[in-house]
Amino acid sequence: MAALGTRGTVTAAAGFNAEADAKRLSEAMKGAGTNEATIIEVLAHRTIAQRQSIKDAYKKTLGKDLGHDLCSELSGHFEKVVVGLLMTPPVYDAHELRNAIKGAGTDEACLIEILASRTNSELKSLKDCYHQEYNRNLEDDISGDTSGMFRRVLVSLLTAGRDESTTVNEALVKQDAKEIYEAGEARWGTDEVKFLTVLCVRNRNHLLRVFDEYQKISGRDIEESIKREMSGTLEEVFLAIVRCIRSRPSFFAERLYKSMKGLGTTDSILVRVMVSRCEIDMLDIKAEFLKMYGKTLYSFIKGDTSGDYRKILLVLCGGE
Repeated sequence: MAALGTRGTVTAAAGFNAEADAKRLSEAMKGAGTNEATIIEVLAHRTIAQRQSIKDAYKKTLGKDLGHDLCSELSGHFEKVVVGLLMTPPVYDAHELRNAIKGAGTDEACLIEILASRTNSELKSLKDCYHQEYNRNLEDDISGDTSGMFRRVLVSLLTAGRDESTTVNEALVKQDAKEIYEAGEARWGTDEVKFLTVLCVRNRNHLLRVFDEYQKISGRDIEESIKREMSGTLEEVFLAIVRCIRSRPSFFAERLYKSMKGLGTTDSILVRVMVSRCEIDMLDIKAEFLKMYGKTLYSFIKGDTSGDYRKILLVLCGGE
């Protein structure tokens, strides 16, 4: 498995030995009580590829499933982080989406976060994994759980059909900006389909130009217009798309900030972002967090969490 990103805080451990790690983990769970420090030391300092090797070695040498054993020893948010770290990215995304959909109510914020921020190849792997893991079709599940224009935007994102080239056609830029303006600010009521067609399909370079052009025509930032023209989950998903196009790290920095500010912590978001980004762009997310909020992500996590849960998140955060 190739290195995911070069901007992660978690990097490959030198002198890696999967069998030795499997043995250490087994010993950490032996007898009364669990040695959480060892679990953090091993799993939070290995890459996804290395953790897969540890899982294989554990099964081969002990005839048991590492994930299952850890689940029976751990609990709470700490367990959720550890279990997440044992999964490959597409399996983890599939797992998070399944949890967001199944049961009463839907966690729309989770659907938006994952579908708006993943690349085409990530989305394709995720759909395949979802089918393998749950023997269900992700598009059908999302369609059955959402409605209206919001559903159409999610289904469009799920097709993984975004142009990922870097070409910009200036004539099309002007046309797109004009059409979005005429579909929103310039009329009574909003033609959301135009927003969908442009925001879910065009490539990043093209869209950044469209946003500039839109500002010129309308005198407003595209995000401001979306907030004026839309509401609820539709507003949320379009804003997420725009923010991810502009800067994925700042999108995730904002997610992390909102998960921790004020009373209480939205741990599901905190866990998911820390687990899913620690090997991709956590260094950039930390830099954006500091720039946007004037405090380090590390200090925020430290002040908002406790115990082993705090310890493992701080390792994934990669220091101040």
